[in-house]
Amino acid sequence: MIPVVGVDGCPGGWIAVRWAESLTHHLCRSFSEVLAFDADIVAVDMPIGFPSGSGRLAEREARARLGERQSSVFSVPSRAAVMCLDYRESCVANLLNSDPPRKVSKQIFHIFAKMREIDALMTPQVQSLVFEVHPELAFWVMNGEAPLNLPKKKKGSVYPDGLDLRRDLLLKAGFPLQSLPPASYRRADVGADDLLDACACAWSARRIAEGRSLRLPADPPRDARGLRMEINA
Repeated sequence: MIPVVGVDGCPGGWIAVRWAESLTHHLCRSFSEVLAFDADIVAVDMPIGFPSGSGRLAEREARARLGERQSSVFSVPSRAAVMCLDYRESCVANLLNSDPPRKVSKQIFHIFAKMREIDALMTPQVQSLVFEVHPELAFWVMNGEAPLNLPKKKKGSVYPDGLDLRRDLLLKAGFPLQSLPPASYRRADVGADDLLDACACAWSARRIAEGRSLRLPADPPRDARGLRMEINA
C-alpha cells in the first residue's frame, strides 16, 4: 500500500495521519516536517492558491454541495490580504481587491500564518505531491454525496454525536480507524475533531493516489503564482 498523509491545522501546528500498511499520527510544528514524511500524496485542509480578487470557485462549488454544513467552508481572501500581518491592513487590502468589497473576519485572519506557511513552500511542481482537501467534503462523499445532518461542534465545543457520525462514516468507507493508535496530545495542541479531520484528509489522499477523487472545480483556475485553486475529496 503506497503511503499517503492527511493533514489538518491545529493549535499546536499540524496534525498528520500517515496511512500505509499501518496508521500513525504525528504532531508537526511546521509544514516542512510534514513534507519530510515518506508519502506519495499529502492532502491538507488549508487553502492552496489565493485569488487576486473575490473568492474562489472551489469554495462556491463545495458549499453548494454541503447543505447545512456549508458554513465550514470559508471564502479565501485575496492574496494581498493573506500576506498582511496586521488585521486592519488585511481588511483594507481585501476591501480594495474584492467585489463587492469585503473585510476579513478575525477567525480567518487567525489562520493566515498557516496559509502563508504553506504558500512559501508551494510551487506548481510541489502540487503534484500536496493537494488541498476539505474534511466536510470528504464526509459528504462518504455519506453518499449527501449533506451530514449533525455538526462537529455546537457553540464552539466539540459535539460528540457529530464526531460519532463521522467516525462511523470513516469506518464504512474503508478507513481503518480502529487501528489508529491512541492519542495523548494536550487539548491545547490537538482537539479530537482535529485528529478526526486529519483521518478524513488521509482518506481523500488515498482516493487522489488511486485516481478516484472528486476535484472542484473540474478544471481549476490558477493563481498569480501558477498554483491550482481547487478542493479535492
